[in-house]
Amino acid sequence: MSELMASLAALAGFVVGALAVMVVRQNQGQRRAMTPVDGIEPGALPQGVASVLAVLPSSAVVLDKEDRVLRASSAARAFGLVKGDHLMAAELLALARKVRRDGEIRESEIEVAGHKFGQESTNFAVRVAPLGSHGQVLVLAEDQTEHRRVEAVRRDFVANVSHELKTPVGALSLLAETIQDAADDPEAVTRFAGRMQHEAARLTYLVQDLITLSRIQGAEPIPTPGPVLIDEAVHEAIDRCNTTAAAKDITLVAGGVEGLRIWGDDELLVTALRNLIDNAVAYSPEHTRVVVSARAAGPNTESVEISVSDQGIGIPESAQERIFERFFRVDAARSRATGGTGLGLAIVKHVAASHNGAVTVWSKEGSGSTFTLRLPAFGGMAVTEPVTTTIPLEAAQ
Repeated sequence: MSELMASLAALAGFVVGALAVMVVRQNQGQRRAMTPVDGIEPGALPQGVASVLAVLPSSAVVLDKEDRVLRASSAARAFGLVKGDHLMAAELLALARKVRRDGEIRESEIEVAGHKFGQESTNFAVRVAPLGSHGQVLVLAEDQTEHRRVEAVRRDFVANVSHELKTPVGALSLLAETIQDAADDPEAVTRFAGRMQHEAARLTYLVQDLITLSRIQGAEPIPTPGPVLIDEAVHEAIDRCNTTAAAKDITLVAGGVEGLRIWGDDELLVTALRNLIDNAVAYSPEHTRVVVSARAAGPNTESVEISVSDQGIGIPESAQERIFERFFRVDAARSRATGGTGLGLAIVKHVAASHNGAVTVWSKEGSGSTFTLRLPAFGGMAVTEPVTTTIPLEAAQ
């Protein structure tokens, strides 16, 4: 009987032990199911915080009282702010410790090493606040790099516009005073009045270019796009440049393929071509010619290329990457002499972009330059006619 009781007791002990092992393993499995990838239990965060962090657009990090990362958004890891369970930005870590110490919310701006190829640094606007009563801290970081770049461009633009406007306005003021002092000298009055007309024209061109640039650089869609016949746009642009070309005895020539069309705005295209032709005339010697030609491009002629070629002085290779910047001039003195505003090529670039196209340049000093607009063809396929004989449009006409 005693042996039977001992056997039953042993069996009962075995069953209890097995049940205990099963309970322990089940609890461990549940904990593993609740643990996120970084090994931190969600229960360590106040209720609802994890859900809020998941939908925040900015980089979000939660630190515990030992500066260990409890939760980090994917953006924070993508920017390199967090690796594993460590906050990598020393400035943020120092800020978090101050907030944990006195419980006050702090805001600041920091700069960390760039996370993208070719990017030197990334600017963040950060906000750090206490979270709960267990020494946890919430760090929010908003990428401000693009905003800073836009602000810098805006400041440069305002400074450049102020400088460019100041020059002709100052000249007009000075010339007006000179005419007033020379009222008894008809020849001087005539000479200075001509100078005033020149400066007034320069001011007018600058204002017109600023208006055009502000209208197209905002990345807004073209209001009323439609099919644009390249032949008509080229001839219209040449007509507008004839007077300037005639003054230097430069021949304007239209050629290439007829019947090509794009989808866009005809006035914007004429403006871009006029700026390219004016630029070619300004930087070409007398008795030369400027050729404007069009052709179908791409493996299935899905694009149209319009090229403006001159026999001018060319552009140094070191300057070719910057010539489409606003107010950039390879030769500032020559640009002032020709009446250029420094905005023409910037306008061309934005017109191309507004048509989902691009502009490129080939140039060699002493051998001239060729600017090429590449634009999507109307309907995705360029309508082509046989290559026509190049027809010179004499600038003197």
